[in-house]
Amino acid sequence: MKVEIYSDIACPWCYVGKRRFERALAAFPQADQVEVVYRPFQLAPDKSETPESHRAYLDARYGPQSAAMDARLEELGRAEGLAFDFDRAIENNTLLAHRLLWHALNAYGAKEQAALKDRLLVAHFAEGADVGDRDTLAALAAEAGLDRDRAAAFLASDEGRAEVLAEIDDARGIGVNAVPTFVFEGKWAVQGGQESSTFLRVLEQVAQETGTVPAAPAADSCNDGACEVPAG
Repeated sequence: MKVEIYSDIACPWCYVGKRRFERALAAFPQADQVEVVYRPFQLAPDKSETPESHRAYLDARYGPQSAAMDARLEELGRAEGLAFDFDRAIENNTLLAHRLLWHALNAYGAKEQAALKDRLLVAHFAEGADVGDRDTLAALAAEAGLDRDRAAAFLASDEGRAEVLAEIDDARGIGVNAVPTFVFEGKWAVQGGQESSTFLRVLEQVAQETGTVPAAPAADSCNDGACEVPAG
């Protein structure tokens, strides 16, 4: 079974959704037969390649309510065992990070890509790392098990840029307008940071080749406008 996960490093629900899906996968008896691939999506493709603080960036986009949104996400993260530190977080264009993930998949494989994805999310949301900086990305690649020099050379080139942009266009073409979006076997899509029980139910039904996927309840996600956050 192939699962393609469309997500963005800048999306907190992609961080939560990844953890919940992994928890479901760990409970799925045929987990060793599931290939998970991460596909690119940019919530803010026009953002400049100039780093700025998360607080300033969110205040400019959403106004004073952004601090309350962050506080609720931090609380939710603790319940999931995930750290959010929005006081340290840095926002930047995520295209370089998506290119590096493309490199990890094509030069190494899906497992290495997943390890890098996790490292990038933790670095962005918990450690205040600038995931739009080439040197930072090369260092994070090495921490995830990739060759640092090879990653640095890749990031210094334009390799993978056209392919990543094409994948983003393709995602919008098939109706992906919010992330995370999980596509099972190229046929069934589940959107948002669903509960692990929902993901497990989908995995089981796809594995049985019933031709149907249970209607997933509405779940929190991020789109071009904003990230949905449950009221506190």
